[in-house]
Amino acid sequence: MSLEHYRKLEKMYLHANINTKIYDTTTVKISEGISEIGLTISEKYFHALGAIHGSVYFKMLDDAAFFAVNSLVQDAFVLTTSFTINLVRPIDSGIIKAIGKIKFKSRNLYVAESILYSEDGKEIGFGTGNFAKSNIALTDKIGYKI
Repeated sequence: MSLEHYRKLEKMYLHANINTKIYDTTTVKISEGISEIGLTISEKYFHALGAIHGSVYFKMLDDAAFFAVNSLVQDAFVLTTSFTINLVRPIDSGIIKAIGKIKFKSRNLYVAESILYSEDGKEIGFGTGNFAKSNIALTDKIGYKI
């Protein structure tokens, strides 16, 4: 895989509407079979009890696993076909970081896992997902560009 591919994926991620309009403090680093997604916690992500909503856990975990998989696929966008998360503890401040890694790959199936950490390194959630290569080409039309 190439560094250019990873940088294009990073740019595509950072410029996606959800990350520019809702999750505006996101960071991403992608390399072969691994990705790291970071987010500064804000009250706008809180549920009624004052900690981040489970949807934020899901997004972070799915994104990290997804980009670990797409780091290995240079010609097409991959799709999440299933994803399971486990929430370990609530968090209400700091920077959270999800690290995704490839666990298995075959011709038509990729399995990746991700772990979500607090700023002090405590595990706050984890997930495992299945991913498939789509028929959607990675092009500048979807933000895959330098």
